[in-house]
Amino acid sequence: MDAREADESDRRTESNLMTSSPQAEVTIVDYDPAWPARFEEERTALRRALTAWLAGPIEHIGSTAVPGLAAKPVIDIMAAVDTLEGSRDAITAAAPLGYCYFPYQASVRHWMCKPSDAFRTHHLHLVPTTSLQWVRPIAFRNYLRAHDDVAAEYLQLKRELALKFRFDREAYTEAKASFIEAVTQKAMTLGYGSGVRSADS
Repeated sequence: MDAREADESDRRTESNLMTSSPQAEVTIVDYDPAWPARFEEERTALRRALTAWLAGPIEHIGSTAVPGLAAKPVIDIMAAVDTLEGSRDAITAAAPLGYCYFPYQASVRHWMCKPSDAFRTHHLHLVPTTSLQWVRPIAFRNYLRAHDDVAAEYLQLKRELALKFRFDREAYTEAKASFIEAVTQKAMTLGYGSGVRSADS
């Protein structure tokens, strides 16, 4: 499965895995200047807990990683590993920090959230640095950081979709997909993923 197919699998299955629990509504809040500090605090804890499996940096990704961009108040974190098989025990190691594991898209990442599947403050993605799935979220983030106009367009879309799909997280995510894909492809073409380790790029 390549990165694009993995993203599509993500969008189809994320909410389906959690339908047995009550779901928090989709809410976009104004940018919180505390988000970077919350990420740094979590990165420090994760570096201690996962040091045996880390093969590179721990990155802040997603909308909360873009200064000034309103977002769902969830800190998205991506940590580099060599392989999924070799980092399987990291799932257990992350549990004391409050992370719950869900085996969706398990062929390309280990995905966890905290404190629960329904109400989340953090997402954690353990991704091999040799995969495009490592490069693409960083390229998207870097492009938004460098282009305020595109970030503003993305924000408008998110606010509209959050109103339309307030209680349907899967539909909200699906509706953003084409925008994210288009921007990511442009970012990759223009080199916003350059210097980010990936054997597939």
